Amino acid sequence: MGTPFFVFAHGAGAPSSHPWMQGWIARLSKIGSVTAFDYPYMKSPGRRPDRLPVLIEAHRAALAEARRQHSGPAVLIGKSLGSRVGCHLALKEGVAAVICLSYPLCGGGDPTKLRAEVLRALSTPILFIQGSRDRLCPLDLLESVRREMKAVNKLHLVEGGDHSLLVTQARLKACGETQNEVDERILESIRAFLPT
Repeated sequence: MGTPFFVFAHGAGAPSSHPWMQGWIARLSKIGSVTAFDYPYMKSPGRRPDRLPVLIEAHRAALAEARRQHSGPAVLIGKSLGSRVGCHLALKEGVAAVICLSYPLCGGGDPTKLRAEVLRALSTPILFIQGSRDRLCPLDLLESVRREMKAVNKLHLVEGGDHSLLVTQARLKACGETQNEVDERILESIRAFLPT
């Protein structure tokens, strides 16, 4: 099947050049090629995300460009907004898997504004990587949506992790580990989930 390549989309507030994104690009490069891109609105003064159809088309263009440069199975990976748009793109384009780093299940953190329809419609295998302190994705709501999904789906839980999968210093100290060790476990869960 070949080595997978990642098309990596950023979250709503920070571009692919952000240190968090750069850290994950470096980690993912250990297990496959990585193409990161910026949605067009990142170049605009206000930096407000575009409407969903515009985001999907930008994501589709990035996937097409990555496919010109790489063989092997395509994997869409995104942080928050980028993961949500990746799910929508996977309804239109055949990809091997979708990996969601902090899927924003609740719009603005409001549990009544669920962004679950796209998840229920997906048939592409999907891995959720979620922090237990992420208010945009309460775990009980995610579990109920996962039970309704037809796609193969797995959850890697980052205990004590926030919306950026960062664990508090107090918890790290109590558990006797570092953020790097937390991140390496996330990477291993991604590696194990990839198509072989």
